[in-house]
Amino acid sequence: MKATVSAAMITAPGSGQGKSMVTAALARLHRNAGRTVRVFKHGPDYLDPMVLEVASGQPVYQLHPWMTGEQECRWRLVEAAQDADLILVEGSMGLFDGDPSSADLAKLMGIPALPVIDARGMAQTFGALALGLASFDPDLPVRQVIANRIGSSRHGDMLRESLPEGIELLGAVPRSEAMNIPDRHLGLVQAGELGDLDQRLDAAAEVLTEAGLEGLPLPVTLEAEKPELPPQLLNGVRIAIARDAAFSFIYRANLDLLRAMGAELAFFSPLADSELPEVDALWLPGGYPELHGATLASNKPMLEAIRNHYKASKPMLAECGGLMACVEELMDHDGQTHKLLGLMPGRASMAGRLQALGLQSLNTDQGQLRGHTYHHSRLETEWQPLARTRKVAGTEAEPVYSHNGLVASYFHGYFPSAPELVAGIFRGQVIRPLTDKEPDHA
Repeated sequence: MKATVSAAMITAPGSGQGKSMVTAALARLHRNAGRTVRVFKHGPDYLDPMVLEVASGQPVYQLHPWMTGEQECRWRLVEAAQDADLILVEGSMGLFDGDPSSADLAKLMGIPALPVIDARGMAQTFGALALGLASFDPDLPVRQVIANRIGSSRHGDMLRESLPEGIELLGAVPRSEAMNIPDRHLGLVQAGELGDLDQRLDAAAEVLTEAGLEGLPLPVTLEAEKPELPPQLLNGVRIAIARDAAFSFIYRANLDLLRAMGAELAFFSPLADSELPEVDALWLPGGYPELHGATLASNKPMLEAIRNHYKASKPMLAECGGLMACVEELMDHDGQTHKLLGLMPGRASMAGRLQALGLQSLNTDQGQLRGHTYHHSRLETEWQPLARTRKVAGTEAEPVYSHNGLVASYFHGYFPSAPELVAGIFRGQVIRPLTDKEPDHA
């Protein structure tokens, strides 16, 4: 299948340049102009896509040549291009950071990189930086750049004049409160917590309009084959999924896969609901339980319902924040301790700095589940892990605990990378990890 569409990889020289808000504002600008905009995010990220979905009014999926696979990256873009007027891919970190980097994804997809450069305190060096990004990899086209956080129109003119031949200034974005969204220790504040997010995005879109960013990127031609449907391994299985302000780190592709394998999904709130839906299995995804410890601890009927699910030996997956909810005690950032589910012995406590970060995989004879870890808390438990993830990049591998149908880890899995393993977890099958001496299912 082929499609031609305007597309760009919105990237930057590094983190903190403002690319997330520029991407969101561009999506809202073109949506307000009546265009269909599809946005994707490079790499593992839950928080940026929440904002990008509100900005574009369309679903947002992850693209990562290793985690999601090259074939899926190509198909997602081609599928979106069937009815989209514009495709934007928000990069991660700096353009060439990581393996695979945002540049690697842009080259794989055949789309140009469009760097956002924070120009505060910068004049002619802006041109040198743009030239460096454009010439570092001759296989990656960089024909335009965006200047962010300029101080005046004269400042924007200086930046434009500094650019070498072949690189155009697409727009110069002034410093504005409209281009800011609050953040916290794991990234942006969740979109659902910002009651005025639509107004913020409309204001940001107006800033970009005034900066001359109404034009569409150059069109590109995309091509991919439609993937095969996954096996129907979850027919008749009903899965309860926690989804609220405390548990919200869920990839859309994970939900799509569960449904495609035949599962029926029922969502509930551990914060607000008093009972579980009638289900066969349970998923506690990641999120911010540390911000809601008191509310979670005070919801006794829900705690008891989840405990009863566990006592019945029904399958249960707990990822990161879900794992934190499963221990006896959770100590939050303020040093307050909250009594939670107590399915696992021990406690989770928030640390003053990042404890783990990076791409990882869980390698089993049922498949290689690819994903990542990213957390600010520490776990103390007497349980011995059934397995450990394998580090691909970043910090040390994560333990994976399994007992009485519960599978718990700080590791976040991308379900489509290992459908058979995921189906086995939700059917209560025993995970059979590979040893280091056995080959990967790469």
